[in-house]
Amino acid sequence: MNLAVPQASSLEALPDGPLDLPAPAHADFAAWQLLESVCDPEIPVVSLREIGVLRAVNRQPQGLQIIITPTYNGCPAMEQMQDDVRRCLQQAGMQASVITRLSPAWSSDWITDEAKAKLLAYGIAPPHSKPADDGQNRIRLVQKRAPVQVACPQCGSVETTETSHFGSTACKAMYKCLACMEPFDYFKPY
Repeated sequence: MNLAVPQASSLEALPDGPLDLPAPAHADFAAWQLLESVCDPEIPVVSLREIGVLRAVNRQPQGLQIIITPTYNGCPAMEQMQDDVRRCLQQAGMQASVITRLSPAWSSDWITDEAKAKLLAYGIAPPHSKPADDGQNRIRLVQKRAPVQVACPQCGSVETTETSHFGSTACKAMYKCLACMEPFDYFKPY
């Protein structure tokens, strides 16, 4: 289930899950709609909202405040994303600042179902759900987690193997299908 579009200030809690576009009657619908054209520079088939990077559009006295969260600290595409968001809104005559928030940390659970389908069609296996975290037993949970079966986005076979924990970007792992022999990226769950 998708959460409502947040209206929080940059210091308030952000939603913990994928975001839907607001209804056309929403005060900032035009900005949200424009931002749908801003894609992840490393995965150009998904918008920043769909991948879970765009977290909020807030109206401030000096203009819009756009809050984004990187898929991981040190993501080399963040500066490009900030520039793309600013440019998109400026070209439409909207004043905006872009704020990068690291907390809460991005989660692959924020990726929309539409984005998962687009990733698959693009040749990237979408992430499985991340393991439950009780806040105290993270290491034990990760160690006990059974290996996931990653289906090949080309042929659908689950006869796949990880060839490198890092793929074309640090948020993806490189896999090879043992059925069709094609290599592919798997978007790692976080």
